[in-house]
Amino acid sequence: MSMKTIQITDDLYDYLLSVSLREPEILRELREETSTMPRANMQISPEQGQFMALLIELLGAQKTLEVGVFTGYSALWTALALPPAGRLVACDINPDWTAVAQRYWQRAGVANKIDLRLGPAIQTLEQLIEGGEAGTFDFAFIDAQKEEYEDYYQRSLELLRPGGLIAVDNVLRNGRVIDPSFTDEDTGAIRDFNLARLEDEQVTLSMVPIADGLTLARKR
Repeated sequence: MSMKTIQITDDLYDYLLSVSLREPEILRELREETSTMPRANMQISPEQGQFMALLIELLGAQKTLEVGVFTGYSALWTALALPPAGRLVACDINPDWTAVAQRYWQRAGVANKIDLRLGPAIQTLEQLIEGGEAGTFDFAFIDAQKEEYEDYYQRSLELLRPGGLIAVDNVLRNGRVIDPSFTDEDTGAIRDFNLARLEDEQVTLSMVPIADGLTLARKR
């Protein structure tokens, strides 16, 4: 037994995947294609994708939001977990990355569930709010520009219904959050974001040490 989260060695990680991962073939293919691309490390891990899909099922989510799509791996997990009438609004700025995503969404038969919005995510979120969609989303996943995390979060929280859930990626920043030698803007933004959530009375909170750290915030 352990009173704190155990360290995951490579062998233990392989075992974890071998006894728990149920990754559909289409997702595995997308993950493997993305692994050959520049900036492949931006893709979430398969066990994180499966975990978020479970959260979506537990919420009974119908309407979801994603800030930062990359090649669409996390969005595909989400769309597959949604019911047939479910909707995912997916925000990104890169047409080349999202072209890969759209190809796999089509192959998986879920493209009709995904509303891809190309452009600055802050503008897209504000358009959704101005369009009367505040308080109507069940789940949001944030994984984009780190220095804008607080802005993404506050707007996503406004769009969420009470009881809805926000998942925020990369909150451990590969361990850099505790290393004072890292003074870059992205790491500083993550530190600030994490400290702000600790005092955030708008939500109930848990930071989960999965992949690069995932903060879960449930709107009160």
